[in-house]
Amino acid sequence: MPEPRILVTRRIFPEVIERLSRHFEVESNPDDVLWTQAELAQRMADKDGAFTTGSHRIDKALLAVSPRLKIVANMAVGYNNFDVEAMTAAGVQATNTPDVLTETTADFGFALLMATARRITESEHYLRAGQWTRWSYDMFAGGEVHGSTLGILGMGRIGQGIARRGAHGFGMDVIYHNRSRLSPELEAECKARYVGKDELLAQADHLVLVLPYTPESHHAIGAAEIARMKTTATLINIARGGIVDDAALAEALKDRRIAAAGLDVFEGEPSVHPGLLEVPNVVLTPHIASATVATRLAMANLAADNLIAFFEKGAPLTPVNRIASR
Repeated sequence: MPEPRILVTRRIFPEVIERLSRHFEVESNPDDVLWTQAELAQRMADKDGAFTTGSHRIDKALLAVSPRLKIVANMAVGYNNFDVEAMTAAGVQATNTPDVLTETTADFGFALLMATARRITESEHYLRAGQWTRWSYDMFAGGEVHGSTLGILGMGRIGQGIARRGAHGFGMDVIYHNRSRLSPELEAECKARYVGKDELLAQADHLVLVLPYTPESHHAIGAAEIARMKTTATLINIARGGIVDDAALAEALKDRRIAAAGLDVFEGEPSVHPGLLEVPNVVLTPHIASATVATRLAMANLAADNLIAFFEKGAPLTPVNRIASR
């Protein structure tokens, strides 16, 4: 039997390519060229599997011209670049990389909260521009973190990690809203209290978004939700672009209807809404919440594990969908 043919769509760790090459015939992308969908389709036409990131959409049109494709392994916990329904209908397995990035992403979420509340980016720009010539009592006075109210929308593993950091490390009063309430044991571990969404918006001094992107969560935070928040509050999004209405947020920041925002994800990224680039009270980072070497390597290895397990054992480790057995 010939080795399955695998396409790796972006540049990844050389040691992971070497590992995949021991099991498959691999076409990689060492120059990290951003292929168009048409170029991706051309390369995918004779492949049995693919190793992807969020850069490429796996949709019905692509699947229609990829007759051999059996599995696509995403090097991400999110998979909104997958049309899961179309993949399932085509009998194509989808996988992601959950759990391995939980603690690193929670670390970053809290770092972004701190930077936003304490106006770190804004003050650094001020210093670099040579504007720091004297001290004043209110110079870049930001929001208190220790002892404040931390609100979390979405309370999966990452949300729980942020809750633990806030409650145990900073003495914060943690409230959360989720589709389903945590067990009493988990609530006690996180020192978190369940509230309705309206109460979450109204009470949080710092609101962190950690919910998955779905059609139902699209613009879960829009103009109406922002209007319910405190004018002194900060909004942190480490979830997915599209959960926040970026245009509405830019207007709210411009008018100081909330104090500040920290954003690692954006609608239509890598494009960023121009209004967000024009206001000083926002910290912007390019989707790097999981960006430590150890975590990114773990993500790449789990994606590789999924491909190897699928072709050698008939089932991946972390499936997104269920497909009929071949």
